[in-house]
Parts: sequence; structure tokens; C-alpha cells
Amino acid sequence: MTLIGLSLGYTVTVMTRLPWWTLFLVAAAWIGVGLKLRWGQPANARYRKMWPWSLVPLSLWGVYVYLADSFGIVDLGAVFFHLQAGIAKHGGAGKMISAVLYTLIMIGVLAAVTWLSRHDQRWRLAERFFAIILLASNPLLYGISQRSAAIVTDDGAWLDRRYKPPPAEELRDAPNLLILYLESIERTYSNDIFGDAYASLNALGERGAVFEGVRQMDNTGWTMAGMIASQCGVPLMPAGLLHDSQFEPLSKVVPGVDCLGDILAAQGYQLSYLGGASTQFAGKGLFYRGHQFDTVKGREDLEPLLENPEYVNSWGLYDDTLYDITADEIRHLDSQNSGPWGVISLNLAGHAPNGYPSQSCVERQGEFDGQDILYSVECATWLAQDLVERLDSEGLLDNTLVVILSDHLTMRVSVWDQLTALDRDNTLIMLGNDIEPQRIRRDATMLDVFPTILDALGFSLERDRAGLGTSLFSNNRTLVEAHGIEVLNERLREETALQHRLWEGISPQRRESDEPSQEVTQEQTLETPADAADEVELIH
Repeated sequence: MTLIGLSLGYTVTVMTRLPWWTLFLVAAAWIGVGLKLRWGQPANARYRKMWPWSLVPLSLWGVYVYLADSFGIVDLGAVFFHLQAGIAKHGGAGKMISAVLYTLIMIGVLAAVTWLSRHDQRWRLAERFFAIILLASNPLLYGISQRSAAIVTDDGAWLDRRYKPPPAEELRDAPNLLILYLESIERTYSNDIFGDAYASLNALGERGAVFEGVRQMDNTGWTMAGMIASQCGVPLMPAGLLHDSQFEPLSKVVPGVDCLGDILAAQGYQLSYLGGASTQFAGKGLFYRGHQFDTVKGREDLEPLLENPEYVNSWGLYDDTLYDITADEIRHLDSQNSGPWGVISLNLAGHAPNGYPSQSCVERQGEFDGQDILYSVECATWLAQDLVERLDSEGLLDNTLVVILSDHLTMRVSVWDQLTALDRDNTLIMLGNDIEPQRIRRDATMLDVFPTILDALGFSLERDRAGLGTSLFSNNRTLVEAHGIEVLNERLREETALQHRLWEGISPQRRESDEPSQEVTQEQTLETPADAADEVELIH
């Protein structure tokens, strides 16, 4: 009874904003009711050897609570994608230990429920209904059932019809491009309740365009999804059953759409990706190499360059050494004078749950307690500002568009309750010769970052759109402004055509005999005035 009570109390604290100590109140109430009703020791006990119906539903709830406790928000798309893209060389050793602990506790809970059901006929009768309630209430199964419903949906091409291929024009006087992805450093940290954690990015933002209101829609809430949304203008819909070889890792990542790398490579850009973590994790290497980056380097490539090989964390390089290597790469590309360059860097300092602050930050900020994510956020933002200022002082950012953004909203961290009580949005800051200092408040998503970057580089976009996004410098409405994020998420759960587009080339090809009927179906699909509302310009 104690084990079940503590587990129930812990589940309540994970699923709500109640403080951790309330788990003991829940456990005490549970144990009190159990003692009062003599659970496991009824007056007329009749032992029966049986296996409870609720064992499987309880196990599934255990999986969900583990995911919710580890990441804050459970994203099934992330689970499915990582299973196919690969999770080699990850730095989540602590998560593995936590998973083992969860497993042992769940085994104990299942054993306790089995014992009670065998020794108490009241439990034998009640647990069958309990099993139904557990299945019906599990958000994990709810998400799976919603995605499965897409197979029989009336319109599985709502998003695909709104997809706008990116421009293929020749760009004149192409500027260089530097993109700094700051792991989990969302703009919400700029709120005063978090002190000076975001102050360095606020200082950088005064020199350029700061975008507010870049929200997180479904299938854009983890690193690869955030990068694909902001570089391809599409949510990352996992290949799932579309993948030809279900038991083989992915060979390509979203090969069916042209992304930023494809567009810039056609313009003669020299492209480099540098990340502190391994490129083998979650298909990062596959994505960048498959979309025409010349240099793709992660932990396995950069670690041998370190003066101190032991100066790494469980995920990879600390930000100060990563940024030193990034600066060297930019110097090298700039010295070649062989056309414009594009460099993308992904840091690690803000990675949940506690972050990985660099030694240079410890020297500046004092000792790190190992828990406070705001310490790590301050470290990440300060090092990003320092890199930009170093490069600027060397003249390496002349005729260069600098984009600083978060890859996604953070997962569960030490200030999770404060973050989730606010309206959260992603970081997006752009600096450049032709970008006036300004603050732009738009209801947008990471999908809109893609056309905004293209617009800032000088591309002419049809109706200011590319992919599913709209340039935030324009007056045209974003999909969120036209329809609302709830509608987008609902449509995404029903979408099948866009998923086929993303994975074209590695998904089973549709039979030719199916094509005429499919075309007829699409011709018969009529859009309502609300569907077409995203074509209307904003009125200021």
C-alpha cells in the first residue's frame, strides 16, 4: 500500500503544478483509506491465483509518467522519429539511470497490485473497471489513436495544399549567413522573474530585429524538429509506417522538400554545420549532408581538436570551445574568397534538465550548483553574445546576416512551474546591415522562420511565403494568425499528404492506378473562406 501510495502521489505531482511534498499527503490519504477498508485483508478473504487486467494499462501509464517527468511535454512524434533516426552517441546517461529506477518501481507496483487482486476479491472486481479507466485516460494512447485516425480522415492534405516551394531565383550580392541555435534558450527567459539570465540576448537584440510570439506547434518541439521547421518550413512528421524498411535506420531525413541548405548551395554558398553533440544522434548528420552542406562536424569530429580532450560533457563539447572552433571555421571560409558562406552552430549549454555551463562561465559567474538552469541560460546567452562581438570586431560579419534562435522551447527544468505559467515563445533575433533595430510582435511558429531568413537574405518570395511559413517582415498573415494554433495542430494530426511529401524517395510509392482517383478527390475538395483566410494581408 505504501509503494502504490507513493507512486500515485508522485504521478499527481508530475501531472500538476503541485509541489513535490504533496506526494506524501496523497500517499498518506491512500494508505489511510486502505487501512480503513482493510485492503488485502478482507473479513472473508478468498484467495484466487489470477493476473490482473490492469497490469498492461498500469505499465503504459508508467511509460507516460516517465516521459512527462523527463521532458515536461510528451511528444509522440519525437519518440517515433528518434526510434527510426537513431539515438546513438546521446548524452542522456542520467535519463538511462532514471529509466532503470522507474522500471524497478513499476515492477514493484505491478507486483503489489497483483498481490492485492489475488488476496482481496474486492480488488479483483474493481481492477477490471480500473483497467478501462486507465486506458481511456492515458494521454499516450490518446495521441496514438488520434494519429491513427488520419488514415480514414476526409481531408488528409490540408497542410500540403498550403505548402509553397521555396524560390529558385539567382540571388545578387548574396550576404553570408551565420545561424546560432541556442539549445532550449526560449525567449520566455527574458521575463523579469528570471533575473539577468537573458540579458546578453536582450543587449544583442537592441542592434537588430527581435521577433516576439514565435510559438511552438506540434512536431516542432525537439532539436531536429526545430531545425527542420526553421530551415524547411515544415513540421517534422516522422516517416513512421511510410518507411520502406521498418527495422532499418533512416537513410535520409525529409528528402522530399528543399531546405535552406539546398537553396543556398544552388547560390554557390560554402556551407558548414558545427555542433557540440554527435551528428549521429537523431539524424543530424543525415539531414545536413542530405541537404548539401559541405562540412558537417559534431562531437566525434571536433573532440580530437581540443587541447584538453577531457574537457567535454556527457553530450559533447562545451560552448566556449565549440564557439572557438566556429570562429576558426568562419575565418577559414572568409579567407578563401570563393563566394558567400553559411555556418550553422548548435550549442549545448541550455540543455535540460540542468544545462552544461562552460568553465569560462564558472570563472565569470561563480560556482555552478549543478541544478539551476538559469545559471546555464546566462552562460549560453553570454557566450553567444561574446562570439558575435568577437566576429564583428574582426570584420567577419560585414555583409553577414546573423540569426540567433532557440531550437525549441525547453523541456522540464528547475524553473518549469514558472515557465509554464507564462505565455511561452521561442527566441528569434536577426542582425544585419539592412536590418533596422525593431521589435516585431507576430503570432507565428518556427515554420515562419524559414521564409523570414530567405526574405532577410534578399530572396523574392511569392506572397512572402515558403514552405508552410510566411515572412515575419511582411504584412501577409501567418497560418497561426489565419487559423489559430489549435486548428494547425488538429490538422497536423490528420495530415497524410504532407507526410508523403517529406519522405518522398524512401516511402512506398503509390500505385499508378491510385493516382487518377486521388486527383479527382483533391479536385473535389473545396476550401471554406476560413481555409483561404491565410492569403489575406495584415492591416496595420
